[in-house]
Amino acid sequence: MSGQQASQMESTPRSVGVVVAEPSPIRRAVIRIVGTYGLVGVLVLLVVCFSVLRPTTFLSTFNVGELLSQKSVAALVALAVMCPMIANQFDLSAGYMLGLGSVLAVGLQLDAGVPWYLAVPLVLIVGAVVGLVNGLLVTRAHIDAFIVTLGTGTLLLGVMELYTGGEQIVGSVPSGFMEIGLGSVFGIPLPALYVVAVSLVLFVVFEYTPTGRFIYVLGANMRAAELLGIRSRRMIVACFVVSGVLSALAGVVLGAQLGIGNSSIGPEYLLPAFAASFLGATAIRPGHVNVLGTIVAVLLLSVAVDGLQQLGQPFWVEPFFDGGMLIIAVGCAAYFSRRQRET
Repeated sequence: MSGQQASQMESTPRSVGVVVAEPSPIRRAVIRIVGTYGLVGVLVLLVVCFSVLRPTTFLSTFNVGELLSQKSVAALVALAVMCPMIANQFDLSAGYMLGLGSVLAVGLQLDAGVPWYLAVPLVLIVGAVVGLVNGLLVTRAHIDAFIVTLGTGTLLLGVMELYTGGEQIVGSVPSGFMEIGLGSVFGIPLPALYVVAVSLVLFVVFEYTPTGRFIYVLGANMRAAELLGIRSRRMIVACFVVSGVLSALAGVVLGAQLGIGNSSIGPEYLLPAFAASFLGATAIRPGHVNVLGTIVAVLLLSVAVDGLQQLGQPFWVEPFFDGGMLIIAVGCAAYFSRRQRET
């Protein structure tokens, strides 16, 4: 190498640095607040807008009570599918378990003469067994949760059709059972109180107990969780069992509200449940499926659909809205998840 070439190499800069301006502390704080509470802000904005456009009906006591009562079933299913999602699993059988729960809750009383206070825990036990089967097939047989729960859900649909013969189970159910879905305390519907109680328990478990933190670690990186000594199989099975029980509880509430057993009810709750869970991952704890975010998302979807229908939109606005929000929610959840990994 000549001396001239050497001198040229020495004079050539080894690297070119690009200075990227760091966002100011105020901007970072604003981004953090919007990412955390933006969904809550949208919910408040929707409530204000619909209240102005429909002042006599939207915030009426009757409409609020009906909204809380009817959407409590959807909230319970959303919390049900949320539990396996935190462990990076999916439970597509939740909607079918809801349908089977409503059919059994009514059918055990009308067909088998079982008292309602025994029929309800029996239905919850069935939900736990279904969740246990799902969990064992995923962890022991190593079958993908999507395939397992889709197959289980289809089997549950077949069981419902076999039990009902494709017809509704109609009769006079006890008033005590009807009170489960139609009762109220100080004007607050009982189903809404069930959602509050379940949400509080799940919030404490996932946010303040080692078990909840382990499940979050498991959902983020199963291999790392196993290296840390976390019993991943037990955690996943427990998540599916909780999902089965909550889906069965939603079925009991729905059966008490309707007073009939109908095998065609249930699957339509599945898409809104996943939409709420994914959308909830963009709030409170962006990038992570969480309890409070899921409840906020359920409220937002319910308020939006109810408000649009009161403005005269056709009945099919709900599936359009839920489907669109599911796509948006999955995209946003993936974006926040990438941001979490990058930081």
